[in-house]
Amino acid sequence: MSTSSRGRFLDPSTPPHLVTLVLLAGLSALAMNVFLPSLPQMTAYFDTEYRLMQLSVAIYLGVNAALQVVIGPISDKLGRRPVILWGIALFLLATLGCIFATDVTIFLLFRMCQAVIVTAMVLSRAVVRDMVGQEEAASMIAYVTMGVAVVPMVGPVIGGALGELLGWKSIFWMLFLLGGAVFWLSWRDLGETSTASGLSLAAQFREYPELLKSPRFWGYALACALSSGAFFSYLGGAPFVGSEVYGLSPASLGVHFGAPAVGYFLGNWISGKFSARVGLNRMILWGSLILATGLAAALLTFALTDGGSALIFFGFMSLVGLGNGMTIPNATAGTLSVRPHLAGTASGLGGAIMIGGGAALSALAGALLQPGTGAWPLLWLMLSTSLGSVISILLVIRRERRLAGLDADN
Repeated sequence: MSTSSRGRFLDPSTPPHLVTLVLLAGLSALAMNVFLPSLPQMTAYFDTEYRLMQLSVAIYLGVNAALQVVIGPISDKLGRRPVILWGIALFLLATLGCIFATDVTIFLLFRMCQAVIVTAMVLSRAVVRDMVGQEEAASMIAYVTMGVAVVPMVGPVIGGALGELLGWKSIFWMLFLLGGAVFWLSWRDLGETSTASGLSLAAQFREYPELLKSPRFWGYALACALSSGAFFSYLGGAPFVGSEVYGLSPASLGVHFGAPAVGYFLGNWISGKFSARVGLNRMILWGSLILATGLAAALLTFALTDGGSALIFFGFMSLVGLGNGMTIPNATAGTLSVRPHLAGTASGLGGAIMIGGGAALSALAGALLQPGTGAWPLLWLMLSTSLGSVISILLVIRRERRLAGLDADN
């Protein structure tokens, strides 16, 4: 299929509609956080410890990262459409396993299997890069993820309310029904955008060194991973902070929990509007600086107010979302454009670096937060990762200026 052709909605012989890409990425985002306000309720249901139940986030992210390493090359070889459809189908089976789990071990096993839905997130970005060029890709990815920002904003609110009214299993039934709807939409609308690779699957995996030897790839990947690391730390620690430190109910926690999504929506709108005009590197730098400055201000405010409040804590998290909304789509477009012929592989590898780091930070946040610590360990962890993002993009900018100087001399 010509990647330049205009997509017709519900016509699988043409590229997919933007709505389909948004919903694919949105389902993956929803599965990550919709049930978090009900973690204390699930802990009681399975008669286990919160730390063990919190692994439902960390192991999901860990498997998510591992899958991304293989999803990219497989989709470069077999195409985007079949890999996405199989990923959604397996997600539906795993969701049923979570619903009917009889103990925490079985639940965590199927929760781990749910991570296969990452195919929808990874390949929706690769589809964008198949269809358009680098600068336009940054804007289009931003618009896709701007739509996705609505999901983490309303997801925990809906999940918290469902958990309080009907129990935590109702949240997973909702995921099952939504997954079925997205599967049907993808079957009807998702046209193939990737040209079949002439390489064997083993040869596809041997292409990884080409990416791993690129300093620009590492710079963009680490800027993205460390920026989003602040959010993944938040995923691992915010349920504890909200419920144990500030005493919020599941429904109230769900409302507060969506604060970063408000900023993320705005940040993605800014990226979609200005990335093509301003440039990737500058947008990434501004986003990571907003993220770090917001977290530094949060720590200062907490020091002055003796531990702050739920409103202060979650209010500052909107700046985390704003910074990520400006950083992630542009850094992602950067990783995909280092080697355009390896867009699927780059999307998977970059995503694996981001999600793998997120899994570790999520687990670390859960381990650091103890009764009596307040929100301090989480805020310091988030600030550290945000500063790493600033350093990463500054190194990319420095390298590009140096290379530009060498070209001018020649």
